[in-house]
Amino acid sequence: MVSIPTILLKGGNLLAHEGTKVQVLKGYDLLIEGKEIRKIAKGITAPAGARVVDCANKIVSPGFIDTHHHLWQSQLKGRHADHSFIDYMVHGNLHSYNYKPDDIYWGQLAGSLESLDGGVTTVVDHAHMIYSADHATAAINASASSGLRTFFCYNAIPRVKEWSSSKLEYEEELFPEWWHTQLDSLARSQPFGDGRVYLGLAFDSWTLPKKEIVDLWTKCRKSGIKLFTTHYVGNATGGKFLFVQVPIDVKWMSESELLKSDVLLSHVTRAPDEVYEIIRENGAFVSSTPDTELQMGLGYPVAFRDDIKSNASLGIDCHSNNSADILTQIRLGMQNARAVENEKRVRSGGYPAVDIKVEEAFNLGTIQGAKAVGLENQIGSLSEGKLADIVIFETRSPAMVCAAEENPLAALVLHASVRDIDMVIVDGKIRKENKNLNPLEVQGAPKFGSGKQIRWEDVVQEVLTSREAIKKRSESQSADVAKEALYRRFSGM
Repeated sequence: MVSIPTILLKGGNLLAHEGTKVQVLKGYDLLIEGKEIRKIAKGITAPAGARVVDCANKIVSPGFIDTHHHLWQSQLKGRHADHSFIDYMVHGNLHSYNYKPDDIYWGQLAGSLESLDGGVTTVVDHAHMIYSADHATAAINASASSGLRTFFCYNAIPRVKEWSSSKLEYEEELFPEWWHTQLDSLARSQPFGDGRVYLGLAFDSWTLPKKEIVDLWTKCRKSGIKLFTTHYVGNATGGKFLFVQVPIDVKWMSESELLKSDVLLSHVTRAPDEVYEIIRENGAFVSSTPDTELQMGLGYPVAFRDDIKSNASLGIDCHSNNSADILTQIRLGMQNARAVENEKRVRSGGYPAVDIKVEEAFNLGTIQGAKAVGLENQIGSLSEGKLADIVIFETRSPAMVCAAEENPLAALVLHASVRDIDMVIVDGKIRKENKNLNPLEVQGAPKFGSGKQIRWEDVVQEVLTSREAIKKRSESQSADVAKEALYRRFSGM
């Protein structure tokens, strides 16, 4: 009989939810058995063989949930410091063309581990880099290896056929036969990674015939896919939309029974007011990504809008552009929303005030994210019977001291950073401790195979080697040619 791993978190300050209200349980214990939180109380006696973790002077938080991310992009980090959307597309997104399956593996693994390092325990991965079945397999193997809980959202992308100094040409076929075959196979085989990696569908092809869209989504729902995600971003001029040539018609989605609680729309900036009403009424969710939205000209984050905040969550988007810890997005999104509200007050002759509270912001990264992915009964809060996805913060650092004593919730939302994260637990397994990532057992890793333990230092070496190979492949490719092709594509010309 295999013994169930048991961990007792002793004497911590737990951030526990009662609905959307967060209360601090001071000096409480939390018992983990296997994958689940078994008991929360004071004075729990450690079972025989349990590992006891001293959490005195620490804050114990539910794991954070990132509802929009492109995990494969690690090798592109540092490129986008001064890029708007179209520049990001040219120098970032399009370079999936230069990734071989091995590059996808290391980019995906490094991105997943960066998320874990930052206290994110669940990610919705909009996988827009599937050039072949091998690319998707590599990404899933990396996600499974990392220890991260992931929705791998399988995507059909416009695949570049040729990119040179003089032209950028796309493949004619959007849905090749291998794409459908692999999608069906993955749907039957999921979940992966000891049950942590679920299959979703990422879809941005809204110019297709409506019947074709309905047939695909219906087939996917019948196959057991439980999450559908799409980009929705409005351009400020001419009613054009950045990710598609026509606006996503959420009214038609609702009437066609596509828009349901299993749908997650990323960004949803600059949309007509009725769009938010339709999304809310259908139980769908939005994911705001403040860093990229504010930088790349996508519009103001909508997560704090009164007409959608009940159905909002937060995401990272591109860790090639910004950090992958959700604390940054919580803080940036909240302060931006506060500024927008106060600007309205001042312009109308009023005085500044703070109506948006840190509790609301914290919830966007935890329980709201769980609702967005349909797992609110399993993750997103510290509760007996839920999965043990937990982040433990040190409170004696220069950033956290005094703040944690005054208001633990404010300490996290306004003061904490990755350096304060002492331990990360996913599915009852410790993935980070003493502020360092633990070694991991890889599955289908280039050079290492399966079953071998590797360290973060090994990942660093492989991802840097991969980065150089990707750069070399791109040396003869014209950014100007690509930009012109993208302008034509997005303008519908």
